[in-house]
Amino acid sequence: MNIILLGAPGAGKGTQARTLVEKRGMVQLSTGDMLRAARTSGTEMGQRVAAVMDRGELVTDEIVIGLIGEALDGGAAVSGVIFDGFPRTLAQADALEKLLAGKGLGLDAVIELRVDDEALVDRVTGRFTCGNCGEVYHDRTRPTKRAGTCDVCGSTDLRRRADDNEESLRQRLMEYYKKTSPLIGYYHAKGKLQVVDGLAPMTSVEAAIAAALGD
Repeated sequence: MNIILLGAPGAGKGTQARTLVEKRGMVQLSTGDMLRAARTSGTEMGQRVAAVMDRGELVTDEIVIGLIGEALDGGAAVSGVIFDGFPRTLAQADALEKLLAGKGLGLDAVIELRVDDEALVDRVTGRFTCGNCGEVYHDRTRPTKRAGTCDVCGSTDLRRRADDNEESLRQRLMEYYKKTSPLIGYYHAKGKLQVVDGLAPMTSVEAAIAAALGD
C-alpha cells in the first residue's frame, strides 16, 4: 500500500507516519531525509544533490523524483510507502504518478489531516521535541513528566524549531495554501482523498487513518 499524508505544517503528519511505520512496517520516504542521505552517499545522484545544495539552490523536482525512484527500486515499495513532504505542487503530483505508473505501482490513498488555523497556531507554538528519540511534546497539552527530561529516553536534549512561532507559522500556512492545498482537489477528483480530523486526540487520528486504509 502506497499513501500520501497531506496537511498544513503542524498537522501531525510526522507523528502519524511514525505510527504507520511501526505498526504496518511501511517505509517513510521523507524528502528532507533522502536529500541529506544522498548528499553524503557518493553516488552520481548524490553528487548532483550536493552540487545543487552547495550552490544554495533548490533541488529540482527531477532530482527528487530520481531519489524516490531509487528508493522504490531499492525495495521500499515491497512494504508500502508513505510519501512525506512530496508532492507539494500539482506538477510534482503528476511527476510522481508517472514514476509510479512506470514501475507498475500506484497510490492507494491520500490522507488529508485537516486542521483549524487558530488551533494549529496554538499547537505549533507550544511544541517541542526530544533531539535524541524524536518524541513530540507540548507546553500545555503534553508536557514532559519531569521538566527538561524526555519521558521516553531520558534525554535532556529538548528542542524547539526556530520557526515554531506565530509569525513564521502563518507565513508557512500561506505558502501551503498557495502551493500545496490544490492537491486536495486534485486527489479528490481522482477518488483517492480521505479526510481525517487532525485536531482529534492522537489515538483517534490513528484510528481514523487505519479505517481510511481499510483496517
